[in-house]
Amino acid sequence: MIQIPKHIKAVLFDLDGTLVDSMGMWKDIDIAFLGRFGIELPEGLQDEIEGMSFSETAVYFKERFRIPMSLEEIKACWNQMAMYQYSHEVPLKPGAGRFLAYLKERKIPMGIATSNSRELVTAVTEALGISRYFQTVTVGCQVARGKPAPDVYLFAAEKLETAPENCLVFEDVPAGILAGKRAGMTVWAVGDAYSEPLEEEKRRLADAFIRSYDEIRLEG
Repeated sequence: MIQIPKHIKAVLFDLDGTLVDSMGMWKDIDIAFLGRFGIELPEGLQDEIEGMSFSETAVYFKERFRIPMSLEEIKACWNQMAMYQYSHEVPLKPGAGRFLAYLKERKIPMGIATSNSRELVTAVTEALGISRYFQTVTVGCQVARGKPAPDVYLFAAEKLETAPENCLVFEDVPAGILAGKRAGMTVWAVGDAYSEPLEEEKRRLADAFIRSYDEIRLEG
């Protein structure tokens, strides 16, 4: 069991692979999206776009694959392709609901800081009944640089009026862990099937590693 450090005054969560179990579906969406243009999914694409904001990823796809759509059209297409799953099929990670309720009971401010779109964040948090827990939701499109740059976490901490050194971040991939560390925050890595091959790197980069939120000791 692991315990929240005494100096922590706010908690920030990445979304995909951290709070909700959704990472695996994005490969299928990329395959289907590129398939519309007769393009096969290149090996290693997910590694190359890891941490990019929704907007940065759209730019990357448009330039690399010469997609004949505007950036807004690309993002709208991805939202449409993912919306049903985020509204009906994506589950919470084990123990996350209990942990969120505990933090709220302790009056510890919480925020989401994600590379995903605001539309999909809203869809999944409302479907799972957890939107009430978060004082702020920050998406990568709101800041200049996506993860592994610290921008999204620094902006989220500013909105929570909490110093970065007093924030605890939960992340599931190396780019996100680096973003939190570069923001000067404590970062705990969360186990996820999608990033399982990266577990050794995640353990090395993060301050702690959990496979489930049930591993966190909840006091009193």
